[in-house]
Amino acid sequence: MSNTVCPLCHSSDTRLYNEHKTGEYRQCKNCLLVFVLPEHRLDAEAEKERYDLHTNSPDDINYRKFLSKVYEPVVTRIAKGSLGLDFGSGPGPTLSKMFEEFGYTMNIYDHFYAKDETVLSVQYDFITSTEVIEHLYDPHAVLDQLWAMLKEKGVLALLTQPYPAEEKFGDWYYKNDPTHVCFFSPYTMHWLEKRWQAKLEIIGKDVFIFTRRDDGNRTK
Repeated sequence: MSNTVCPLCHSSDTRLYNEHKTGEYRQCKNCLLVFVLPEHRLDAEAEKERYDLHTNSPDDINYRKFLSKVYEPVVTRIAKGSLGLDFGSGPGPTLSKMFEEFGYTMNIYDHFYAKDETVLSVQYDFITSTEVIEHLYDPHAVLDQLWAMLKEKGVLALLTQPYPAEEKFGDWYYKNDPTHVCFFSPYTMHWLEKRWQAKLEIIGKDVFIFTRRDDGNRTK
């Protein structure tokens, strides 16, 4: 696959969106994903070194408040005691603990800190992934995998910062993290909604909640 092919929808119809010291950014004309070219990605060792700098902790009240923007809308959409997965839980799993404190059963998965592949073969009532999808080198495969892991009427909640207009992208702080390689827009999320035949709700500007429609497609 060409370096300029969209890693989400695999369209080869992409264009230069921005050039910066952090790399070249291209935009897919089909799903509008903006992505970093593969040659500008970090290797696994450098990526983990960056993540090791994170100091998020379940004891941090402000971090819990930040995560509540996902927690609160999800709990209104799931039954008490539901089984959930926090995907990309990081070095200090917190959102999973917030759910557990209120009676939900949780598994966690993280490529670097909790790489238990067995949890990826389970069917879930809900899956959360906060500040994760912008790090994905293969969003097509990973997001379809998460969607396929949901039970009927299951909920997938994603938190990520949508990218700004083209003229503002060069000054956008979020792109300066070298581990951020994929940037989504509301249009991109609606593309996923159509692909999955899901119901999409956008909470605020950065929380995207997909709900499976009865026995709708897991992937296409």
